[in-house]
Amino acid sequence: MADTLDTVITEGKALPLGPYPRIVTKDFEVPGIDRIEVYRQHGGYAALAKALRDIPPDTLAEEVKKSGLRGRGGAGFATGVKWGFLPKTAPKPRYLAVNCDESEPGTFKDRMIMEVSPHLLVEGTILAAYATHVHHAFIYVRGELAFAGRQVERAVREAYDAGLIGKDILGSGFDLDVTVARGAGAYICGEESALMESLEGKRGYPRLKPPFPAVVGLYGGPTVINNAETVSTLPAIVTLGADAYTAYGTEKSKGTRIFCLSGHVERPGNYELPLGTPMRVLIEDFGGGVRGGKRLKAIIPGGSSTPFLLPEHLDTPLDFESVAAAGSMLGSGGVIVLDEDTCIVAAVLRMSEFYRDESCGKCTPCREGTFWLVQLLERLEHGEGKASDLDLLNDICDNIAGKVFCPLGDAATSSIVSSIKLFRDEYLHHVRAHGCLVGPGARKH
Repeated sequence: MADTLDTVITEGKALPLGPYPRIVTKDFEVPGIDRIEVYRQHGGYAALAKALRDIPPDTLAEEVKKSGLRGRGGAGFATGVKWGFLPKTAPKPRYLAVNCDESEPGTFKDRMIMEVSPHLLVEGTILAAYATHVHHAFIYVRGELAFAGRQVERAVREAYDAGLIGKDILGSGFDLDVTVARGAGAYICGEESALMESLEGKRGYPRLKPPFPAVVGLYGGPTVINNAETVSTLPAIVTLGADAYTAYGTEKSKGTRIFCLSGHVERPGNYELPLGTPMRVLIEDFGGGVRGGKRLKAIIPGGSSTPFLLPEHLDTPLDFESVAAAGSMLGSGGVIVLDEDTCIVAAVLRMSEFYRDESCGKCTPCREGTFWLVQLLERLEHGEGKASDLDLLNDICDNIAGKVFCPLGDAATSSIVSSIKLFRDEYLHHVRAHGCLVGPGARKH
């Protein structure tokens, strides 16, 4: 079993908290763990050697399926099932793309993995490629994550030099090439089909699906795309075994997850906890509670693209099903805490500006709609709005969500729709008082 948690990792640093299992972050406080010699001294690449020696690829894929591992990028789809969508035979080579284009506001776990323990990511990439019969893998790193990109590139070079990537890895007969690619900073390239377009040297536009990447993906070949944290979990699954891994988490949400806690908390950072841990435990016990002893106003549980939750949801278990039942999504695991002095309208405006700027412009509802959403929110925030603007905002959101090529449309609208539903009186206060309800610029009348 994994070590008990003596420390919890926050922004690459250790805090004395516990006791929880550690799967991905178990060696993160080890000095020099980003170097291959230190990583191997602490058991690194032992899972790869075990798999290549004792576990056939299809058996490994079944073991991952049995583990219940679900994608850690946002959708939460079962990893082993996703691998099973690859056709048994195809005229073109199959590929693996590891999605490290972490760009969801409030999410910073993949960056930490790449910066602190890049060999964990590399070992997981090799295992995923082996299990899916892939001989060329791509690690796609967000352009702004310059240091993380350099760390991954060095780790791949070290792995090549050690014979862990390349021809006949560890004498197993398995060949694999790994290419590290840098994005140019477009949020849309975190979407799997736009990521493939970018890898092919094209503008990062989403593709129409079907066909899905598993059938027609990168360079027209069958392609599996996994998140950085997802593949980084594979060495532990190989080491522990599926049965031991499933001892953590809930019936449908297995294992642990790195939660990115940010916003108005005393101790923001990355915390690896079992899925199903109550949100209150993350925010109050690990995060130290709301900053300055203020009252909690709202929680965004899965990155800025997920709907708001209220203080009454604090005891919601942090697993895919429970958060969905509460009215939001676990998403990327970015838990954003907002205190009582937060103007919801200003916060939603800020998020909407991000999605307006990051819209690739391919789909008219998103390109035009995100622009008009920001215009209306600016009008409301600056005390120039009308009560009818709330209905107009909902109408525009309805014309965007589910009507564009990729999930950015839904991402751009969820905070608006949920905030109007939960904080309608605060929006109307902006109309009546021509200013904010809370904060330094509050107008009470």
